[in-house]
Parts: sequence; structure tokens; C-alpha cells
Amino acid sequence: MITVRRAGALATVQDRGRTGLAHLGVPRAGPLDRPAAELANRLVGNGPDAALLEVTWGGLELTTDMGVWVAVSGADVPLDVDGVGRGRDRAEWLPEGRPLRLGPPVRGVRSYVAVAGGIEVAPVLGSRSTDTLAWVGPSRVEDGALLPVGASSAPPAALDTPRPPVPGPLRIFPGPRSDWFAGDALERICAAPYLVTEESNRIGLRLAGDPPQRVRDEELPSEGMVLGAVQVPPGGQPVVLLADHPPTGGYPVLAVVHPDDLWQCGQLRPGEELRFVRA
Repeated sequence: MITVRRAGALATVQDRGRTGLAHLGVPRAGPLDRPAAELANRLVGNGPDAALLEVTWGGLELTTDMGVWVAVSGADVPLDVDGVGRGRDRAEWLPEGRPLRLGPPVRGVRSYVAVAGGIEVAPVLGSRSTDTLAWVGPSRVEDGALLPVGASSAPPAALDTPRPPVPGPLRIFPGPRSDWFAGDALERICAAPYLVTEESNRIGLRLAGDPPQRVRDEELPSEGMVLGAVQVPPGGQPVVLLADHPPTGGYPVLAVVHPDDLWQCGQLRPGEELRFVRA
């Protein structure tokens, strides 16, 4: 059992997500930085479906009632076990009762804490992921929460050496409603950087910059939305839809971000710049 002494700004349980239910109005959820979450699970010997913690802005402190292997990946956070510094992106032994602490991130936003055996809270609609749009799934992790841990099925990885994701421009494809914008709209959003705003969250990355020019002003009936869709609300500032996005929406989609680049949206901080480029 894990005891969460401090949960920080926002901590949630995530697995690979609640896929296949968008037609019922259920968001997918899952980790925003999927490569980082998959790495943490591999390091402690978990399978790809194991649930782990997604921690926003650090501040997590937890203990376990028996020794267990843990791994922390994602944002560049200082971490220690009982005051002794430990490393990210590798398996670390957490003795019984000793606190694991994550400080505030130096770079990035979200950290992933995997525990050998995975976090075995009760699944909801086939997934242990918490969706922050409708709060489907396990409750938000709060101070004092008790989280059950499953049985370890494999030894920790001594070393994991995949090529790490390299930050760069977000590659975009034309969206289904690109004809609602001026003919050069895709080129314009690729020509200048956008700033990440403080309103960004697990639902969407909200941006500020040169607004794409619409050529059609009528209302659009709600239609299905996909992960990575670049929606343009009436205010003109783009929003990249992330893991907890609503399954439908009524604003035109100018572009869609390449799936392999979406992990960056989970680590961009308010005030940082991003650029788009045609895929």
C-alpha cells in the first residue's frame, strides 16, 4: 500500500487510457507525456497497461508499507528518498516507511512515478485513468490517500536506453475544417511562435499568438474531436486538445498535431514558446 503524505498541486492515477468510448461521450484520459510514462513502467518491470501516478508541478511525498522498486520520469525534478538524492529515469529502491519526495520541476511540468506491480485502484469502464473533464475514473489523489499496489511480475530494468524524445516544432496535418480559414492559415500559424498560457491543463494546451483568420462565421454543429486537434474558438486563439478533451466540439479544427509530438504539450510551461510546422 502507498500512503500519499502530500499530493502536490495535482496528482492523478493514469494508465494507457479509456479508449473506444468516445461515441458514448467518455474522454480517453491517460498520461499527457506517454513516452515518459511508458519508460517509468518499463524501468520497474511493469507491463504497458500498469497504472502509475502523474504529478503536476512536483510536491509529491509518499511512503510504502513494504520495500518496493520505483522510477520517476518526465519533468526534470529533484527527488530524494529520506533526504538522500536519487536519480530520474532509473529504478530506485524505496525501503519500507522511507519517504520519496519530488521537488518542483526545473524543466517540464509533469512527472511520472511508477511502482513495481502498478497502482491497483479499481478500474472504471476498463481503465484506471482519472479524467479531469468529467472526473470519470479514480478520484484525484489527495493528501493522506491510500493506494493499493499490485504484485510485481518482473525484475526492474538495470538500464533502459531508448532514444529519448527530442523537443521540437509540433508537426501538424490539415484539419477537417481548414477550409473555414483563409487559404494561408496553416502557413501563418507555422510562421510565428505561440505562447503557452496559464489556462492550459490536461484538457487542452491554450495558446496566444497570431490568430488564424476565419472566412466562414456561421456556427458549426458539434462533431467528433480527436486527440491533438487544433481548435480555434471565437476568440481566435488556438487550443490543442489533449488527453481529457471532450469527445465532441463545435469550434472548427484547423489542424491536427502528429501523435508522436503530443508528449511535448504535457511538458510545456506557461510562458514558453512553441512552433508548428507542416507534417
